[in-house]
Amino acid sequence: MNILLYIKAVGFFLLAAIGIPGNMYILFKFVKIKVTIKKLLATNSILMVLAFMNLLIVFSRINLQFLNAIGVENFLDDSKCKFFVYTYRVGRAMSICTTSLLSCYQCIIIAPQTRLWAYLKQKAMQNVLLITTAVLLVNLILYRTSIMYAIVKKNSTTSPYALRLVYCDTDYLTYESYIINGAIFASRDFLFVGLMTVASIYIVYVLLCHEKSIKGKRSTDRVPGKSVEYKASRAVIMLVILYVILFGFDNSMWIYTLTLSNVTPDMNDARIVLACSYSALSPIVIIATNPKLQQLLTFLKRRMFFFCYKSAEKEIQVNCIDK
Repeated sequence: MNILLYIKAVGFFLLAAIGIPGNMYILFKFVKIKVTIKKLLATNSILMVLAFMNLLIVFSRINLQFLNAIGVENFLDDSKCKFFVYTYRVGRAMSICTTSLLSCYQCIIIAPQTRLWAYLKQKAMQNVLLITTAVLLVNLILYRTSIMYAIVKKNSTTSPYALRLVYCDTDYLTYESYIINGAIFASRDFLFVGLMTVASIYIVYVLLCHEKSIKGKRSTDRVPGKSVEYKASRAVIMLVILYVILFGFDNSMWIYTLTLSNVTPDMNDARIVLACSYSALSPIVIIATNPKLQQLLTFLKRRMFFFCYKSAEKEIQVNCIDK
C-alpha cells in the first residue's frame, strides 16, 4: 500500500470510528427517552433525525472509501451502486436541511414574546415532525435523478462529464446535464447554508441583547428558566459554524469541479472528506452540549479518573518498595 492510500485508509477509518458510535449513541439514547418517558423535546427529535442521516452518510460513503483504500476490489453491481449513491445523496441533503431546520427552530424558540413570534413558536412545536417528513419526501423525489447517472466503473466507459467515485461513477453524459445538475444542487446547498447562517446571526443577536439586559442586575433579579434555551442556542451555533466551515469548502470545490471536464479521483476524495466530516464530527458537539447525552461524558470522566488514580496509586507503591 503506497503512502497516499495509507493516509486515505487512516483518515476514513477515523471518520467511521468517530461517526458510527457517536451517531448511534445519540440515536439510541433519544429513542430510549422517547420509549420510557413518552416525551421528547422538538430540538432533540431534530437531533435524532440528524444522527440517523449522519449514519446513512457514514455507511453509504465513508465505509466504501475505507474499503477501497485498504485494497478491496470492486464488489458492487449496478443496482447496489445506484442504491449507495442514492442513499448518500439523500442523507447528505437531509443533513443540511435538518441542520438548517434546527437553527431556524431554535431561532423561533428564543425570539421575543410578540404575537407573531408566539404564533410561530406554537406552530413550530406542533409541526416539527410534519416539516421533517415533508423535507424528506422532497429530497427522496428530487434525488431520483441520481439513480439514472450512477453506474459501476467496471461495466462502463465514462464520458468526460463524470464524477469518479471509488466503486461507482456518476456520469452525466453531456456538459449541459453536468452543469445543470451541479448548479441546482449547489444552489440548494447555499440556500440552506444561508438560512442557517441568518438564523444563527439572529440567535447571537438575541443572546447578546439578553446578556446586556441582565448585566448589572442582582443574581436574585435575573430571570430563571432560560438557561436551558440559551445553552441549546449556543450548541446550535456551534453546529452551524462546524457545518458552514466544512460544507463551505466542499461546495467551493464542487463549484470549481464544474469548470473542469475531467475531475481527478484525488479531488473527489478531498471533497468526500469535507462532505463526510460533519457527519462524523457533529456527534462530538451534540454530545458535549446536550444535557440528555451527558451520561457518556460522565462515564468517560469517571473511567479516566479511576485509571489515573490507579496509576498514581501503583506508582506510589513502587516508590515505597524501592525505598
